[in-house]
Amino acid sequence: MRTRFLLAAALAISLGLVERGFAAKTLDLYFIDVEGGQATLVVTPAGESLLVDTGFPGSGGRFESLPGDPRAARDAQRIAAAAKDAGITRIDNLLVTHFHADHVGGVVELAQLMPIGTFIDHGSALPSAESVAGTLAAVERYTTVRAKGRHIEPKIGDRLPLKDVDAVVVSSAGSTIAAPLAGGGGANAACGATAPEAQEKNENPRSTGIVLRYGRFRFLDVGDLSGPPLFALVCPTDLVGPVDVYLVAHHGGPDAADPATFAAFKPRVAILDNGAVKGGAPETLATLHRARDVDAWQLHRSTNAGAENVANDRIANLDDRTAHWIKVSADADGSFRVTNGRTGVEQRYGVR
Repeated sequence: MRTRFLLAAALAISLGLVERGFAAKTLDLYFIDVEGGQATLVVTPAGESLLVDTGFPGSGGRFESLPGDPRAARDAQRIAAAAKDAGITRIDNLLVTHFHADHVGGVVELAQLMPIGTFIDHGSALPSAESVAGTLAAVERYTTVRAKGRHIEPKIGDRLPLKDVDAVVVSSAGSTIAAPLAGGGGANAACGATAPEAQEKNENPRSTGIVLRYGRFRFLDVGDLSGPPLFALVCPTDLVGPVDVYLVAHHGGPDAADPATFAAFKPRVAILDNGAVKGGAPETLATLHRARDVDAWQLHRSTNAGAENVANDRIANLDDRTAHWIKVSADADGSFRVTNGRTGVEQRYGVR
C-alpha cells in the first residue's frame, strides 16, 4: 500500500509540473515571413533567444527602403509578434548573416521595439557590396545600432555564446571550415566538376552560416551563402554531415539548386524562406521534388514562371495578404514537429 501511495503521489506531482509548464522544454525555431528576406527566431530550452537577420526596413520589399515608425514597420512588427508567441521580451543575440537590406534592414526599427544584447556578424561589407544598391547605407544604419550593444565577430569554427545549445560557425566572410564536423567527412558522389555560380557575387558568398545542435537535433542556416563557399562545404568532401532541418540557402534561389548540397546535408526537412517572386526558383523546387527523403516547406507560394510549388499544406502563405510563420519545435532526442502557422496543422518527425 505504501508503495502504491508513493507512486500515486509521484505521478500527481509529475502531472502538476506539466500543468504548470515544467515539462521538458523544446528548441523552437520560428521562420518568419519577411517576404523573401530572412528573419529566423531561435528560442533555446532555457529561454535564451537568437535572431538570425531582421528582414527589410520600413514597409519592406525594396533594398532602398528606409526605416520609419517602428509601429508601422512590417518586418520588425512580424518579428515582435513571433517573440511574443515565444514568450520572450528581448533579443539576447542577433546574428546578421550578411549585410544586404533584406537581412539587416529591420534592425533600426526592431531595436526600438525590444532590446538587443549581442550583435554577431562578419564585421563590415566591402565597397563592392554596393552592387546591390542601398547596401552600404543599410550597413551604416546597422553599425550605429550595433555600437549600443556587445559586438562579436566570430571566426570559422567558433561557437556562438549560447548556453544550452551548440552553434558552430561554418562559413563567414568568404571562408568556410576546412575540417569536417562530427558526422561529416565522407566523399560526396553528387559533386559536379565546378561550383555553381553565385547569383550575387559580392556579399552573398560572405554569409555567416551556422550549424546549431540541440542534443541529436541539427539545424543548418547559411544565409545567402552561394557560389564557391557553399560548394566548398559539400564538395568534394561533405564537411557538415546530415542535418534535420536545412533553411535552403539564398531563399531557394537558382544558385541553391545544386543537388550536391542536398546529398551532403541529407535534410529531413528543407525550408524555403521565399517570397511570392523572390527566391523559390523553379530549379531549386525541381531539385527538392527529386530529392529522396526530403520534405520541403515554403513560407510563400511562388508565382515565378515554371515554379512547381509544394503542396498547399506545406506552404505558410498562399498570397501576400497574410504573414504566417513556420515553426519547428525540437526535442533533444532528435525528434521534432513542424507547424504551419496558416493552418495550425503539425507534422511530426520521429527519432532519426
